Amino acid sequence: MSARAAPERATAFAPASVGNVAIGFDILGFSVEALGDRVSVSRRAAPGVAISAVRGVAGELPQEPRDNTAGRALLAMQEALHLEFGFVLEIDKGIPLGSGLGGSAASAVGAVVAANALLPTPCGKLELLKFAMAGEAVASGSRHVDNIAPALFGGLVLTVGIDEPRVKQIPVPAAVRAVTVHPHMFLATAKARAILSRSVELSDFVWQTAHLAGFISGCYTDDLDMIRASFEDVVIEPQRQALIPGFQEVRRAALAAGALGCSISGAGPAMFAWTLEPSAPAVLAAMRREFAARELASDGWITELRGAGARVIG
Repeated sequence: MSARAAPERATAFAPASVGNVAIGFDILGFSVEALGDRVSVSRRAAPGVAISAVRGVAGELPQEPRDNTAGRALLAMQEALHLEFGFVLEIDKGIPLGSGLGGSAASAVGAVVAANALLPTPCGKLELLKFAMAGEAVASGSRHVDNIAPALFGGLVLTVGIDEPRVKQIPVPAAVRAVTVHPHMFLATAKARAILSRSVELSDFVWQTAHLAGFISGCYTDDLDMIRASFEDVVIEPQRQALIPGFQEVRRAALAAGALGCSISGAGPAMFAWTLEPSAPAVLAAMRREFAARELASDGWITELRGAGARVIG
């Protein structure tokens, strides 16, 4: 792509996301366009990155760029592209920390998308994905893409590989909606990853592989029965469910209200369900009711699964 006259400032919106999607640990995710982060980036003459403001629902976040997911992502961009100018960041958080809704990923994605608009020769999305992955590693301790990719590309996304990621947006039956519920509690991603076993029984590996294959096949062929039958995580969910008060009751309530499946959003504590559009309000109400029975207030959203992903909004 040829060079162009670039603006001096841009603002990007990056949506929340649900990682893992039950059976796709660290490789599947979908965007939740109902909420997200807004990141404004300005050019400055001096190289480097500065964070001038962090606002919104996140509370205290590091303003040292190397310790901030958005700042680290832009440092990775600068290093890779050998930029002679720098960036100043303003972050408006719309995603609560420790919610399981991809807040750290959204900040990193929003930063690289906004900064990309300031480059004389913009980067492609795969390059931006790699920069954002460097930022996400600050929060999670490792590079993974199940929140980064859907926040950047939108919709349901499968990503294979880390050093050379391959991204595939997967079609979802048009009648399906995502119901996402965030109970008002904090759960650190690092804690949720630390409890996971490093080995898997062969029988569980076979079942999980079958469920992942069946789920993706059902999405491509509009086979709701296959999606429903495959919507079961036998590896990660059994280990993490104890971290979420009332998990089993919330899940049972969602299924009883008509959901195709229900599981943990990323590391939790947010939970999500897939359901047909007519039953979505009932599924949402049932999930929130079970959290309320445990004295947990919650927020909830019903969204389509064909979001646009991160984009420049100003």
